[in-house]
Amino acid sequence: MARARSRYAPDRGLTGRMVTTMFLIGLLYVVFVGVLLAALRGSWPIILIITGGLFIAQFWFSDRIAAYGMGAREVTPEQAPELHGTIDRICALADMPKPKVAIAESDVPNAFATGRSKKTALVCATTGLLRRLEPEELEGVLAHEMSHVAHRDVAVMTIASFLGVLAGIITRIALWGGFARSRPGNDPAGILLLLIPLISAVVYAISFLLTRLLSRYRELSADRAAALLTGRPSALASALTKVSGQMARIPTEDLRKAEPYNAFYFMPAFSAKESLGRLFSSHPTLEQRLDQLSRISTDLSR
Repeated sequence: MARARSRYAPDRGLTGRMVTTMFLIGLLYVVFVGVLLAALRGSWPIILIITGGLFIAQFWFSDRIAAYGMGAREVTPEQAPELHGTIDRICALADMPKPKVAIAESDVPNAFATGRSKKTALVCATTGLLRRLEPEELEGVLAHEMSHVAHRDVAVMTIASFLGVLAGIITRIALWGGFARSRPGNDPAGILLLLIPLISAVVYAISFLLTRLLSRYRELSADRAAALLTGRPSALASALTKVSGQMARIPTEDLRKAEPYNAFYFMPAFSAKESLGRLFSSHPTLEQRLDQLSRISTDLSR
């Protein structure tokens, strides 16, 4: 039986942001479906079936799809004793059930966690990460990923991204000419039909910004929780610095393949340099993360 709580430090700021994001995303979802129902009268059963089916598929299968897309392969303790041993130590420290453990064959040094709950959680490290990090650095990174599982923000991100994905699909269909061919004239339904692409684009933009804001905060929260749990913020800071430096040596083609999954990764494949780029980034800057860990280290030493 999975425990309701772990020893990871609770984060009310993260909880509040997750609740707010889910509320706003849900409100957008209701408005979006309402517009579709108003514009496509007579087709409401199909609309509800399609949107409901997509939502269920997104919630139940997106974590498996993401893990498959990132090349995660579940391994046994015999196949990866060091990785399993590190996860075992973190689970003992955090007093939480052990997730599935996986390895991805990739030279990109990274790690990620997926899963709807602690029971379905999977924590994965790439071969590039395992090869480059010292044991205490690896523990810091994996403790970071385990905090995502403990705080359930992986599941929230999965659900929160659904509306944006759906709106993006509608927008692309419209750009291909599916809706643009209609001539509304004075027909209110026809006017609404042409408004769908515009509304979808607005919904997609808002959803994108909301999930990016949540993503950046949850990464800082995971860094903080991991540092407090292990008591070694310097080890996590060392891992961040090392992984960031190694990213510059990875071929651009490999980084491009990893980029679609940035929201799941410990470190993004590409880091935003410009101010505008940081607004759309899935992660805070390296400087922000190191500064936070430095403050935690100072507090722990007192």
